[in-house]
Amino acid sequence: MQDALLNPESVITNLNIQPGSRIADFGSGSGYFTLILAKIVGQDGVVTAVDVLQNKLDTVKTAAYARGLYNVNYVRCDLEVYGGSKLDDGSQDMVMLANILFQSQKKENMVKESYRVLKSGGELVVIDWEPASVFGSKESGWKLSKEEAQNLIGNLGFSFVREMQVSKNHWGMIFKKI
Repeated sequence: MQDALLNPESVITNLNIQPGSRIADFGSGSGYFTLILAKIVGQDGVVTAVDVLQNKLDTVKTAAYARGLYNVNYVRCDLEVYGGSKLDDGSQDMVMLANILFQSQKKENMVKESYRVLKSGGELVVIDWEPASVFGSKESGWKLSKEEAQNLIGNLGFSFVREMQVSKNHWGMIFKKI
């Protein structure tokens, strides 16, 4: 039986991450995925923790340094603004959007920013709350089903790769930049 909440190690084993990769963790929060990704990409790779809250980025930085992970960059920004991540066009092998879309009424802008920073053929990993879940946003209208997400993301230039089993309260999908 799947866990009710996310297990980042389990999720990441379902991804094709290579040492030396460049990955942006959009809406990184306290580094739930960032720290594991940084370990996998190794010293030749870079993970960029991107969040609107400086205190979350400070938490990630402290935890990364405590683990000897010096391959993490930190960007405070508004992902609802095109170009907001401050990352170069086509600079990332992967973008992770985990538990962030439900927080925004400007989901399309976040997906467009993901597209902008991904290399051609780069992957977008999207994980979010099932609309029926009691977890996540109190404004249940901000949650979206996996079908709604697939339509939104597909209409913005991505091709659907596959679904991932994440938890009973989450859906997960991988897309590729065309």
